[in-house]
Amino acid sequence: MKHLFLAALVGAVVLPASAQFQKPEDAVKYRIAAFQVMGTHFGRLGAMANGKVPFDAAAAAANADIVAMMSKLPFTAFGEGTDKAGNTRAKPEVWSEADKFKAGATKMQEEAAKLQAVAKGGNLDQIKAQFGATAQTCKACHDNFRKD
Repeated sequence: MKHLFLAALVGAVVLPASAQFQKPEDAVKYRIAAFQVMGTHFGRLGAMANGKVPFDAAAAAANADIVAMMSKLPFTAFGEGTDKAGNTRAKPEVWSEADKFKAGATKMQEEAAKLQAVAKGGNLDQIKAQFGATAQTCKACHDNFRKD
């Protein structure tokens, strides 16, 4: 039942951005919030992977589930007009290099799904390895498409 709810939620969110947001500023707020939630749960996995907090297999799996789900959400909120709306840290390259941006998003989603699968197994060494691979996809996108 939980997975059915998550699938419905993701399905509802992946509708065209124009159907979801009244104003470009709303889209920017949405994507920022989605990235923040994903980052929080990814950080919890990172703390375990880096030995900063004790490893908890159930918590790792739960956090990886959230990361994988959230990885699908923010990208519909990069629609027309959101390049200059609100408090965005997105670089213009998000739109001028849209194919590269989309490929990076897809790669991150694929790695997040692998992290989710590995976390379900509860093997810390495998989680560490996949956490690193997933983190690299995040870093690549930040380096290319986010102002800091």
